[in-house]
Amino acid sequence: MSRTFDDARRWARFGTALFIKAADDEALDAPSALPGWTRKHLLAHLAANADALGNLVHWAATGEKTLMYSSPEERAAGIEHGGRLPAAELTAWLRLSADTLESAMATLGDEQWQSPVVTAQGRTVPATELPWMRSREVCVHAIDLATGLSFADLPADFLAALCDDVVAKRGGGPGPALVLEATDTGARWELPGEGGPVALAGPLHGITAYLTGRDTTLGGEPAPTLAAWL
Repeated sequence: MSRTFDDARRWARFGTALFIKAADDEALDAPSALPGWTRKHLLAHLAANADALGNLVHWAATGEKTLMYSSPEERAAGIEHGGRLPAAELTAWLRLSADTLESAMATLGDEQWQSPVVTAQGRTVPATELPWMRSREVCVHAIDLATGLSFADLPADFLAALCDDVVAKRGGGPGPALVLEATDTGARWELPGEGGPVALAGPLHGITAYLTGRDTTLGGEPAPTLAAWL
């Protein structure tokens, strides 16, 4: 599907509310679905991500170069520090950073939204990409909190857009050639790779979980191992 700027804004708001609600749990020291990370680490990551995207909003608004993070080491250290904060303090940071980012984005005019900024991966993109970047973080990591949510709880149009995004990113890297078909929507993706294409089918939410590395099966059957997505 062809996602729009308004779509991304809507998904970012939806995912933020979903993540914050899922994070409203006393067991924040429990493991998340990500190896080596507790739920606290995920909260710290999402809070820091909002602050970092806020840096890019500032760049777009003022023209003053403001990187997301000063370095990968600074980013990692911030997450580790946040993971050790008391739950109340960490939750307050999560909420404040999300509100501050939303308020900052709301002030950007049409011309400012077209301003080029640089992501943490070094890609130069227009500021219009920032809501999509945020929606991916909050929606996917809401599932990673391991509080009972699944990809089936996310909007179908977001899932389709995420599959488009993942396939585009995976298309240039190593891995098996795949043809994936969503049995509930009819959507289809071709992933170039090594060997003859393997045909896989399943519900849209299952395909999304597989492509993002959150499941190693599809339709209950083992699926080819994929390399890291991001």
